[in-house]
Amino acid sequence: MAFSRVYSDPLSRGIFKKFVVMLCSLLTSLYLLHCLTDRCSSMPTPVKASSQVVGFFASELHDLRSLRRKRLLQKWTTGSKPGLSYESADDAKRARFNDADTGQVLYEPGHQVDSDNEKNRELSHYTQPSLGDIVYSKRLAPRFMVKTGSTGKLSPLGDGTKKLPQAMIIGVKKGGTRALLEFLRVHPDIRAVGAEPHFFDRNYDNGLEWYRELMPKTLEGQITMEKTPSYFVTREAPARISAMSRDTKLIVVVRDPVTRAISDYTQTLSKKPDIPTFESLTFKNRTTGLIDTSWSAIQIGIYAKHLDNWLQYFPMGQILFVSGERLISDPAGELGRVQDFLGLKRIITDKHFYFNQTKGFPCLKKAEGSSKPHCLGKTKGRTHPNIHPEVVQRLRDFYRPFNMKFYQMTGQIFGWDD
Repeated sequence: MAFSRVYSDPLSRGIFKKFVVMLCSLLTSLYLLHCLTDRCSSMPTPVKASSQVVGFFASELHDLRSLRRKRLLQKWTTGSKPGLSYESADDAKRARFNDADTGQVLYEPGHQVDSDNEKNRELSHYTQPSLGDIVYSKRLAPRFMVKTGSTGKLSPLGDGTKKLPQAMIIGVKKGGTRALLEFLRVHPDIRAVGAEPHFFDRNYDNGLEWYRELMPKTLEGQITMEKTPSYFVTREAPARISAMSRDTKLIVVVRDPVTRAISDYTQTLSKKPDIPTFESLTFKNRTTGLIDTSWSAIQIGIYAKHLDNWLQYFPMGQILFVSGERLISDPAGELGRVQDFLGLKRIITDKHFYFNQTKGFPCLKKAEGSSKPHCLGKTKGRTHPNIHPEVVQRLRDFYRPFNMKFYQMTGQIFGWDD
């Protein structure tokens, strides 16, 4: 009865509403205070409710927001498909990328990456550090800190800058450059762009800033790398790279030039089944046995000629030659030489590899950004066509003097003429 009188009186009804609103506000404030108190008690250093959020906690919140924005941006640019990924939305618009080892288009504007394409999956450019790189910190949650191997310095994942590469794999096509890059990306101090930029041979007019934006972000002590095998046989490349930085370290994967030429032809044949036979492309005149050196498959294997061009701009000490054959038979040994050349700790060892009998290649037990074994795709290890032994022997005779000169220039015996 009393309640109905209060509720019917306009003045009393207004007071009652204000009382309900104040009560709800008080309960909400108490709930928020409880949540804040519970959050602060879980922090390593207590923070008073009346103090301002500054210093470490402010920077932590900023890092968390930056990381979330970065992940969302990466998700938007790549979608749900496991193809190539890029550091920013602009990276996905810039250029058309090809892989010289396969000749496949890895990305071009407006082209949708096929989720069933195994090659695109194996060439994905991960922007996250591998699980082994994440270390515990008392100040930040483990997943927000990364340690670089050389310096041992902890840094938030949101840090880092895009830099021009300090090292490059410049050749040679069908020599094993893709395998070397995938192996090197296991190292926590190496960050490499997955697709081939082709900056110093095809896209030089785009400028160095365009090139820099293609690179992944690196922390202090990490090395930025890229691979484009066609650089080694591009006449303008040495001068252009030297103009960017004379301190750039260059890596060349070389392989028996005869086997390399057949592999090169096999790749072209898989895409153009109607091309002439290997024999007809090899000789200008089959009767005289004159080799056609204008054919790129033959020309690439004259390593001494191409090296002469590079030595005009870089000393031999800045060029490392990796044996494509030993990269298969002893991957850890060759990777040890590469890590020494780059001034890095030998982290990639025998424990990272196993030999796949079916493919005939070494594979990674754990690839970058994954806990699963990883082998190169089906485009690697194609079956070569049968070449007449006489043609193979004539090619070996042709390459022998060039090989001998190359051995002298590099101080290495690769054993291709045994």
